[in-house]
Amino acid sequence: MSVQSEFSVIQHYFEQLTSSRDDVLLDIGDDCALLKCPENQSLAVSIDTLVSGIHFFPDVDPHTLGHKSLAVGLSDLAAMGATPAWFTLALTLPEIEEPWLLAFSQGLAELAKQHNIQLVGGDTTRGPLAISIQVHGFVDPSKALRRSGAKPGDFIYVTGTLGDAGASLQLQLNQWYEDNLQAEDLLYLRERLEKPTPRVEVGQKLLGLASSAIDISDGLLADLGHIVKKSGVGARLELSKLPTSAALDKTSRKMVESLALESGDDYELCFTVPAHYFTEVQERLAGMCTQIGVITEESGLYFINENDERISLNKTKVGYDHFKE
Repeated sequence: MSVQSEFSVIQHYFEQLTSSRDDVLLDIGDDCALLKCPENQSLAVSIDTLVSGIHFFPDVDPHTLGHKSLAVGLSDLAAMGATPAWFTLALTLPEIEEPWLLAFSQGLAELAKQHNIQLVGGDTTRGPLAISIQVHGFVDPSKALRRSGAKPGDFIYVTGTLGDAGASLQLQLNQWYEDNLQAEDLLYLRERLEKPTPRVEVGQKLLGLASSAIDISDGLLADLGHIVKKSGVGARLELSKLPTSAALDKTSRKMVESLALESGDDYELCFTVPAHYFTEVQERLAGMCTQIGVITEESGLYFINENDERISLNKTKVGYDHFKE
């Protein structure tokens, strides 16, 4: 089939992209979608835009780009404990390339079906390559996870491993090189950058348990800093507890710590839980998370090294700013 217009692009590649949900009363093909929310549930909504040359390399595999484009939004839903339901897609293309569109849509569809989230609308236009996806999910408003609930004494946890995506980015930008990394290590790190795993299941398991949560898109220090600021508390982190991958551990400890603390794009979750729920966390999230510190009454962030010595932070990384020189 030859695809020549924005209307045939939507119809051919995206209209039948995902499985149908009973709560979608009217989807693609009209001016608006008609959607039905469950009783006693709030609608969690988030939008992300990925721009070629800023958020991904222009030559990235379109299949993995399709995955990541949806994964970053699903990670936001995970951080609220929300169940994914619907999403919309706005796709800006410099030209219509059918093999690229096919691979992109397949990568998107595979992750969408995994999380039972339906495409309910979208738009295509001509211009520099950019992808905007808005996700919608359901959550009990009395249990929804926020950044503002951390209390002194709460334990701080993270899912997965930290710093992998940042390591891959620096390697691809030739800002860093490591002789000890083998081909399989480089492949693993690149997949962590280009095909992150949204921790939706973890987010839902945290409902009624976590006091605060955020997804790690800008780096642990920057994102934990948002929790600390919103909650009016501080945090003490144990450097020796930072979870890192076997690939990253082949580099120097100083580099490992820098990447784990400051680099973004991991899309893991950082969350806090009252200390008395420690056993329940171990039961609900066995093997899914690592306790790395504790919330303090004293404001600010500081570290404890392997000798139990305090290391203060002179400057906290604030995260990537698109408009900062």
